Amino acid sequence: MPEFNLKDYLSQTISGTNWEHVGFRKRAGVLIPLFTVYSKNSYGIGDLGDLKLVINWAKSIANSIVQLLPMNEVGALFCPYDAVSSFALEPSYISLQDFAEISGKKFSVLSVEPGYVDYGLKKDKLSLLWEVYLKTDLSEAIDFEEFQRSNAYWLPDFALFKVLKEYHQGKPWYEWEDSFKSRKPEALRQFQQDNIEAITFQMWLQWVLFKQFKEAHIYAARNNILLKGDLPVLVSRDSADVWSHLGFFKLDFAAGAPPDMYAAQGQRWGMPTYNWDAIACDDYRYIKEKLKYAQEFYDILRIDHVVGLFRIWSIPYNDLEENQGINGVFDPFNEQLWSNHGRNILSVLVQNTRMLLCAEDLGVIPKCCTDTLLEFGICGNDVQRWVKDWNKRHDFLLPSEYRQLAVAMLATHDTTNWKAWWQYEAGTVDQGLFIRKCNERKIDFARVSEKLFDAGLSFHGRLRWKKEIDSVDKLLWELGKRREETADFIDLYENTFGEKEKLWKLLDCSGPMTETSSEELLARVMKFVLSSQAVFCINSIGDYLGLVDIFKGDPYQYRISIPGTISQKNWSLRLPLSLEELLAHPVNQQIRKMIVDSGRI
Repeated sequence: MPEFNLKDYLSQTISGTNWEHVGFRKRAGVLIPLFTVYSKNSYGIGDLGDLKLVINWAKSIANSIVQLLPMNEVGALFCPYDAVSSFALEPSYISLQDFAEISGKKFSVLSVEPGYVDYGLKKDKLSLLWEVYLKTDLSEAIDFEEFQRSNAYWLPDFALFKVLKEYHQGKPWYEWEDSFKSRKPEALRQFQQDNIEAITFQMWLQWVLFKQFKEAHIYAARNNILLKGDLPVLVSRDSADVWSHLGFFKLDFAAGAPPDMYAAQGQRWGMPTYNWDAIACDDYRYIKEKLKYAQEFYDILRIDHVVGLFRIWSIPYNDLEENQGINGVFDPFNEQLWSNHGRNILSVLVQNTRMLLCAEDLGVIPKCCTDTLLEFGICGNDVQRWVKDWNKRHDFLLPSEYRQLAVAMLATHDTTNWKAWWQYEAGTVDQGLFIRKCNERKIDFARVSEKLFDAGLSFHGRLRWKKEIDSVDKLLWELGKRREETADFIDLYENTFGEKEKLWKLLDCSGPMTETSSEELLARVMKFVLSSQAVFCINSIGDYLGLVDIFKGDPYQYRISIPGTISQKNWSLRLPLSLEELLAHPVNQQIRKMIVDSGRI
């Protein structure tokens, strides 16, 4: 992408006004899932009171953006990208310090094991808050009444959904008795009358969350910190949104991603895809209301899986789970429709919020999406391990070659941290993908894998090339195939063989290359991305703290999530030190110097 004057260019885009709110300058930030932190005053999980300490820490290290994962209420798997509402916030994040009658109480359940959140605390927390609610006089709570009026689009349906779900012992709405599943008005009215206290409690919880989050947002603004939120492109099939607006969703399909070099069978996420025609017929109110509520808390909003607004991988809902995403198709099916489809939706998003929109545009992205983001003044994501010249040099790009209109970073919440990538993934190919490609060509994987890959350096489903396979000709010899039959194998090889050596050289490291990452190597690559021309550089708190020996042992274990898996350790990683300890840690001076030296202040 050609270099341009950022302010002049962005001022002329449809995002120009949004950019004016945050300023036309380079910034540094930190991604901190709120559940990963804790303080001496929190109860087993970071809360909205702790967010103020997070803001203090970000300010102390010269970061001016704090990015959060989605804060929406989660379901049984506690996945923030599979939320039970696009609006309602997760009550686990309520700070109990605001309630004198329970402040200082301890929970019986805090953690499954050291370093991980036990979400069993949610039940304990709600039990304590129920006691507070019963003692609270809301008869003259004008602010509570105004909150209900302002959020009438979603709040009553959400609260009713929550109580109905409890009434049905946690079953998904599509397994409820028919009168509730199909929203028969008389049945719902009677249920509301019979359960008004429990329903009002759910609305009260959201009011408490609203007030606490607003307070944190105001505190961030006073400290010149921008809060960046995250808008999942999809919502859980078992959600208040779907139950309330059945016509807005295609329930015969499950969203996912097509097969690629990191997921041999693609991915099946399970959430239903949107019926955009129906949403458009309602003048996109569902989307506008989401933005209206989100901007109460955020200055910047990340659009998750933005390419899904142009075309989304749709898998027949009744397809076998083990097939993952193999049998999906793009919706819209006609590629000629993708550009206008995405442009129309993005236009609605940009023109109905004061938040600055950024986009997660990772993976295989059609040109129409990339072109639209640039035209609209919307940042994409540049993750260092994937910012490469894939077609000619097959090497990493220089900082000066990063996109200006981008958020540069070392890792995402779905990837390994940078140290783990270096040790286990750099210079490798996905084993499942390679096996599938061999099976398609009737190549004996067991035979060729011994010749091509170093078993002693292959871990976690990744295959490391042997150093001896130092040319395409040697690859073809071992595969026993002609060049014209193996273009995809050659592409895999050219873009992964010698990755570590290439980056080692690019970072101007001295001495022989090391298989594991030292703190010095991590510091070099962090300075590398901070020096890029990307307007924003936002690194995870895990990568920042990797600069010192805070995380012990194998870096691979410190992951926010492993996509496509269900595990008690997904979305539950907790830092090995409190926020109070973090605020006093010597690493802060090192991080601050890096950011100041990069000019991102």
